[in-house]
Amino acid sequence: MTILAIDTSNNPLGVALVEEDKVLGEYITNLKKNHSIRIMPAIQTLMNECEKEPKDLTKIVVAKGPGSYTGVRIGVTIAKTLAWSLNIPLVGVSSLEILAAGTGRYFNGSVSPLFDARRGQVYTGLYRYENHLVKTARNDQILLLANWVEELKSIPQQILFVGSDVEMHRKTIEDVLGSKSVFAEMTEHNPRPSELAFLGKNKHGEDIHTFVPNYIRLAEAEAKWLEAKAQK
Repeated sequence: MTILAIDTSNNPLGVALVEEDKVLGEYITNLKKNHSIRIMPAIQTLMNECEKEPKDLTKIVVAKGPGSYTGVRIGVTIAKTLAWSLNIPLVGVSSLEILAAGTGRYFNGSVSPLFDARRGQVYTGLYRYENHLVKTARNDQILLLANWVEELKSIPQQILFVGSDVEMHRKTIEDVLGSKSVFAEMTEHNPRPSELAFLGKNKHGEDIHTFVPNYIRLAEAEAKWLEAKAQK
């Protein structure tokens, strides 16, 4: 089994090639640049370096959100197109779960990956490792960070926060949770596309035509359009 993993759901852009239990190659950047221009050259470069051709791929795994609306759409669209054209399975994985998988394996507690969602809000969830597998303790959601940390006060274990947007919210987290809050190392904040590949490795393929991103909330333009439509 040769898996191509794609993640453009936030500022970090990542692609990986995994064959059975081996990571053949991995490409990650964390830049505020247009993913639509950079993702296909990144895939092509990685495939060439690993001496793989499209016909060698047996599954596509993509980060399905939450995150940047544009970024999520880019990754999902490319993943769907590749899976359809190659006639191979497509699997979507939570963008937050990828972060949790990359850091929670050796942490004896819960993991709260997060992405900033503006206006004091964050995309987040709660995960923990059980029997060497990452498990969802609380589903991905969008809410005010102030409300989230108050909710986490009831969790008995320490909580590991991870994500490239954690630093901008660190003071709020520490003010409420104190020593219960633990922060991932700087090198752990970028989601690893190889983790994404392994998370999707044993999952069944989804219907390519009906597969959609998990935005959690509507884009602002869509919300305004629906509101205007309802008023008519």
